[in-house]
Amino acid sequence: MSTSEELSITTVKSKSELKKFIKFPWKIYKDNFYWVPHLIFERKFLLDKNKNPFFKHSEAEFFLAYKNGEIVGRIAAIINHNHNLEHNENIGFFGFFECVDDQNIANSLFDAAKKWLNEKGISIIRGPANPSVNDEYGLLIEGFDKSPVVMMPYNPPYYQLLIEKAGLQKIKDLYAYYLNHDIFDKEKIERVINLVQKRNRVSVRTINMKDFDQEVKIIEKIYNEAWQYNWGAVKMTEDEFNALAKSLKSIVDPELVLIAEVDQKPVGFALSLPDINIILKHNKNGWLIPAIWKLIKNKKQIDGIRIIALGVLKEYQKTGVAGFLFYETAVRALKHGYKWGEAGWVLEDNIMMTRSAEMMNAILYKKYRIYQQNF
Repeated sequence: MSTSEELSITTVKSKSELKKFIKFPWKIYKDNFYWVPHLIFERKFLLDKNKNPFFKHSEAEFFLAYKNGEIVGRIAAIINHNHNLEHNENIGFFGFFECVDDQNIANSLFDAAKKWLNEKGISIIRGPANPSVNDEYGLLIEGFDKSPVVMMPYNPPYYQLLIEKAGLQKIKDLYAYYLNHDIFDKEKIERVINLVQKRNRVSVRTINMKDFDQEVKIIEKIYNEAWQYNWGAVKMTEDEFNALAKSLKSIVDPELVLIAEVDQKPVGFALSLPDINIILKHNKNGWLIPAIWKLIKNKKQIDGIRIIALGVLKEYQKTGVAGFLFYETAVRALKHGYKWGEAGWVLEDNIMMTRSAEMMNAILYKKYRIYQQNF
């Protein structure tokens, strides 16, 4: 596809072109203090149609924009067949969008993505999803003066205008909440938590790393059952969940992976990760070996966490178990030397989760947006 003599949009067809696709963000963020470079090996796996289990049920096309022979933008067009089956929809997604501040280039990238989707019989596009709701999701629209925490996206402020002027409109906002030891009123909340604990016979335990595979199965079951009622949620396949668990095992702090039980029945979980982005931010080239060395050498500098997922089975969602898991996460994190945490993302209309965050005195400090367009 070509829009002019200077600008051309091409599909990624080789490993060398995929490498260029992966490395392009370094051009966009070279002078951005807050950006955290991705690990190149992780991006390769995420985009590898032969290795990432996401592509066992879904498909994608990757596009690069060239102007005068120089890469100036990229985008992925994605069809998540499991999403369409789950929600009885026929929509496509866009993801991995990066672009110089040029509306014509952005429009051309979206046109290429929509053309590919249209040829597949799809006329609705939603995103950004990198590549799905279970990965990096949403466009940052508030909170540009703070670095992203682990597994959360970051982008320049001008992307919002590029996307909106390309014809896409807001369909949902996602919230991220901030909590630290100064604003966490333990005594005030403790009374409510004790009542929840006694009334519902709920207890919380940490993950047993010696029985990791079985614990992963318990969390997977809760995750898929608890999240299926959320807007846009898609169950993770066993392969996807195992791949995620494998990738996180080396960085997880067992004290921050909690399972809530009622009469010894698992009914909820909270997964928090140390914010390794604090260290990876200084790994400018994205190579694995320097990253591992920096993480080992500077591990004590990691003083924050991200509550990456919190789920409660439907029949227990109005019992206060979610708030109990929030509370226990905060208490245990402070006990083990973490000073602050981010809970995110949370759907803007997920009342149970927003109230739980507010109960903890958490501050809404970042917002992300999901866009959609019928074309």
